[in-house]
Amino acid sequence: MQTFVRQDDPQWIELGGGQRRKIRAYNEEMMLVEVGFDEGAVGADHSHPHTQISYVLEGEFTYHIEGETRVMKKGDSIVVPGGKTHGCACVKPGTLLDVFAPMRGDFVK
Repeated sequence: MQTFVRQDDPQWIELGGGQRRKIRAYNEEMMLVEVGFDEGAVGADHSHPHTQISYVLEGEFTYHIEGETRVMKKGDSIVVPGGKTHGCACVKPGTLLDVFAPMRGDFVK
């Protein structure tokens, strides 16, 4: 855990399928993650016990939570309660800023 994180400190982690992740900052209670998507990349349906807030920094996404689907564009945000199945598809190349509470321990192992 770092108290101050500069733009160039964390490195992109390639996830495959046109997706990459940069862990911006975290402690045991929360985590901030930047996720980059190429056009057509799909964030597969999944669930986790963490509450998640996603903010669209750039691009356009079709985002769904348990059957409800919305188009999300720059400046839009969404709250995903823990345990809910969710995923997205990137319509226009973009970046999401995700906040998780508590932090995602599986992201730093």
